[in-house]
Amino acid sequence: MAGVAVVGLFWPSKLTHKSPPFSSSRCSRRYIPSSSSNVRMAISIDEKKKTFTLQKSEEAFNTAKELMPGGVNSPVRAFKSVGGQPIVIDSVKGCRMWDIDGNTYIDYVGSWGPAIIGHADDEILEALAETMKKGTSFGAPCLLENVLAEMVISAVPSIEMVRFVNSGTEACMGVLRLARAFTGKEKLIKFEGCYHGHADPFLVKAGSGVATLGLPDSPGVPKGATYETLTSPFNDIATVENLFETHRGEIAAIILEPVVGNSGFIAPKPDFLNAIRRITKENNVLLIFDEVMTGFRLSYGGAQEYFGITPDLTTLGKIIGGGLPVGAYGGRREIMEMVAPAGPMYQAGTLSGNPLAMTAGIQTLKRLQEPGSYDYLNKITSELIQGIVDAGKKAGHAICGDYISGMFGFFFTEGPVYNFADAKKSDTTKFARFYRGMLEEGVYFAPSQFEAGFTSLAHTSEDIQQTIAAAEKVFRKI
Repeated sequence: MAGVAVVGLFWPSKLTHKSPPFSSSRCSRRYIPSSSSNVRMAISIDEKKKTFTLQKSEEAFNTAKELMPGGVNSPVRAFKSVGGQPIVIDSVKGCRMWDIDGNTYIDYVGSWGPAIIGHADDEILEALAETMKKGTSFGAPCLLENVLAEMVISAVPSIEMVRFVNSGTEACMGVLRLARAFTGKEKLIKFEGCYHGHADPFLVKAGSGVATLGLPDSPGVPKGATYETLTSPFNDIATVENLFETHRGEIAAIILEPVVGNSGFIAPKPDFLNAIRRITKENNVLLIFDEVMTGFRLSYGGAQEYFGITPDLTTLGKIIGGGLPVGAYGGRREIMEMVAPAGPMYQAGTLSGNPLAMTAGIQTLKRLQEPGSYDYLNKITSELIQGIVDAGKKAGHAICGDYISGMFGFFFTEGPVYNFADAKKSDTTKFARFYRGMLEEGVYFAPSQFEAGFTSLAHTSEDIQQTIAAAEKVFRKI
């Protein structure tokens, strides 16, 4: 496979892409010694802080509640789990956000992951402006699709062919249908606390009997839509093996987030992913990595490159659109050729391969290829989590945390946290107080204990130290 060159840009093919050597110590590394070797910068939060008010946000949100369900277009934005007044954003740049009241925040949400090089990057904005001159949507093939497809194929070990869609949910819907079409089987194993979008088959949680069929997790989901969905706790190989014993020859695929991001940040135990890969191969079952969050974030080749484990199929999103709506699924050529029009499995989308999304994705991946990008993300995220956990413990709070590269999380519990049941032991009331305190200090985390956080190349060491100083102050108050 040759590289693709267009408009003066070149990306090597998968044949020339060099993955960094995998070390098993990466899997077994655990976070945070109790003492910090960081040299704290003398930053006074109060010197920079103006009076904090959310009056305009409150007015706008009250109006929104009359116009949209709950006042939002995605539930977590309503601050239900942390309480208080949601903020209404006016603008973003780099690692900063400004709300309509004029408050400034250091942002650790990053539009839930896409803003890995920072918000409103000048080079991306310039490229988008040039692309917009040609049109905003074609509904037909464009050359930019080829360019981004080649970049994805070159980077992600499992992907030999790719199909672009418009969201992570859409990618997971398509990949599940593809797995069932390719194997001729219908049952699916997913893990409790792993989120794969809001399609009916994925809205299932594990009950007391995890080896039994799951029940719908939302009104409006018919039992028939989840009848073939089996569930297991994350990091629990014994339950997975029992499911295979009980449903031998009936399982089409296992789907999982290789690092959980929707129960908070939960890393796999050292041998978990290897065991899952072994079990799927032994039983002729497809392994699907949902890398909508982890793709191009843990490393350039995603979690599968980072951990050295290649699934059969992969879903992507977020970063590959550079902040614009996008999703993708891909895998081995023989599987992907089942997808229409090459094969009989139907899936389509009017805005799929949108030229603006392709442009933003191309520019983002170009920047991530620059030497040292992931070393930098690892450095600042390590400093952030170590600083927050040390500050929490020093103030007498039960807290633990972990990170890989530019993705992190912390829980108000002693830990360790290996699955959703462990995560639910967290003191969510204390997290809510901490969250609101940090908001007043100009730091924006995800408004839920059960969401991962994200750093970007735009965050500086000064931003990290300002965040830690704010956390120290809030920890003393709560």
